Amino acid sequence: MIVRNWMKPTPVTVPGDMLIAEASRIFAESSVQGLPVVEDGRLRGLLTRSACLRAAHFVARTQSPTEFAFFSNRLRVRDLMVRKPATVDADETMEACLQKGQELQVGQFPVVDRGAVVGLISSNEVFALAAHFLGAFERRSGVTLAPMAHAAGTMGRIADIVESAGAEVIAMYPIGVGRPPSPLKKLIVRFHGAPVAEVVAALDAAGYAVIESVENAHAVDATAPV
Repeated sequence: MIVRNWMKPTPVTVPGDMLIAEASRIFAESSVQGLPVVEDGRLRGLLTRSACLRAAHFVARTQSPTEFAFFSNRLRVRDLMVRKPATVDADETMEACLQKGQELQVGQFPVVDRGAVVGLISSNEVFALAAHFLGAFERRSGVTLAPMAHAAGTMGRIADIVESAGAEVIAMYPIGVGRPPSPLKKLIVRFHGAPVAEVVAALDAAGYAVIESVENAHAVDATAPV
């Protein structure tokens, strides 16, 4: 998965001398979490929604006419922006982007291509990616298996067990447990075509513990009798 295929393309950019009051209006009228600050075609900074909200809340708390006038007429983007923000390249993988975000504790990145800002990747796009992975826009059934050590053939055996219960496996997602390089992984299995109870019974009979299950997007208690 490449960043350019998941980013928000052609993001709104702002100059450093724009009033924060105007930038706040842009945030209020959109769902973006950050505004790249671009001047002369170069990325100069990143203004975040949270920085604008903090400034507005401070003014609201003080109820000072002087602070309000400063916020409305003098405070500018360059005063609140993150200078030299971390970026990701449009051709980086989403995996690398997520790892960088976790390491730097950053919630959004301007996306660059040969030095030019071409997109923005933020929690909005990450949530969309997760939703597509987990089938949030479809009515899939699924189970999550308890953490186990994975080896060659593990996922194939589990897929065979699920399909032996009459299901069609749509997707499988191993999720690491604990700090890398822990060998233990949960396994999420999404499928169509068979009652969840029958799939749970087949997996249980084969020695695989189901810790949660979902049937057509409605939660089912995996510990209930099947």
